[in-house]
Amino acid sequence: MGKGIVFALIIFGLIVTIHEFGHFICAKLSGISVLEFSVGMGPKLLQKRFGETAYSLRLLPLGGYCAMEGEDSSEDNPRSFRNAKLWKRMLVLVAGACMNFLLGFVMCTIMVSMFEVIPTTKISGFSGKLEDDGTKTYYAHSCQTGGLCHGDKIVKIDGTSIYSYLDIDYMFATFESETHDVVVKRDGKRVKLENVTFHDDASGEMMDFGLVTDDKGVLSVMRCSGETALSMGHIVVLSIKQMITGKLSKDQISGPVGVVTSINETTQEAESTEDLVFMLVYMTALITINVGIFNLLPVPGLDGGRLLFCFIELIRRKPVKPEHEGYVHLAGIVLLFGLMIFATFNDVMRIINK
Repeated sequence: MGKGIVFALIIFGLIVTIHEFGHFICAKLSGISVLEFSVGMGPKLLQKRFGETAYSLRLLPLGGYCAMEGEDSSEDNPRSFRNAKLWKRMLVLVAGACMNFLLGFVMCTIMVSMFEVIPTTKISGFSGKLEDDGTKTYYAHSCQTGGLCHGDKIVKIDGTSIYSYLDIDYMFATFESETHDVVVKRDGKRVKLENVTFHDDASGEMMDFGLVTDDKGVLSVMRCSGETALSMGHIVVLSIKQMITGKLSKDQISGPVGVVTSINETTQEAESTEDLVFMLVYMTALITINVGIFNLLPVPGLDGGRLLFCFIELIRRKPVKPEHEGYVHLAGIVLLFGLMIFATFNDVMRIINK
């Protein structure tokens, strides 16, 4: 467990630092006064001041912050956050999530670079071909009889867009019905196939087709990296929708303890150093993209909540009073803290039940 905790702390520390650095560098470039940039939370271990900004290293590597002057109150300083132009404040607020997405793309590039070949979303043949009985060739797969063909590029499955091989894996892992509507791109045109079934009678697996692969090159790696990052974001959004609509059970909600447990299990399951690096890079990409999207949700206390108030100011032509906005954000933070406690309780109960 010790090694898993170390890896988890490194991953969390990297993700949070990158996020806060996005706010920091954008604030500096916008001329906003930054009072402190901290890596970590809690008691101070080291601090050094350069100009107006104090740079701190704190004990708990599970957070960090970029403290700007006048974030939650009115200030006379013309360089305070609230006195900056609206578009500058909005850029500062989204910069943290943008850095998370950039880190996710870099991690996906490292991950894809470790592939021997580059996967696509085009169908390459079908599995489970059986012997010819003299009159007809039988296949052990079902999807070809539903109309899928070699070379079809999968665009949608059951109305859900497919951006990369990850989306295909996700859909096959979450299927609830036996028949599916599939949209493919064939000869430059979109073709909709209804009531398609997937099943390989020979192996018993649901996925009964292969995927075309490209040779590894700079362009193919960059393309696949972008598609993989997009798919990770897509999967996060689908999960949030499931949570809001109640399709995701409350027992499935997980928090930091669950993430640490997953990382620890990953380190134990790795059969080689290369496998370990690959899985840690994959989890870092997924978590940082998750953090970026979650922070942009219009929830008070998050960057997205603050961004919402910026849009309200844009519409009203005047800002909401700082004290009123502060009360709303405080309520949001309390709500998020309660959600984290609930998620942590779920994580602990899973460990106990195991």
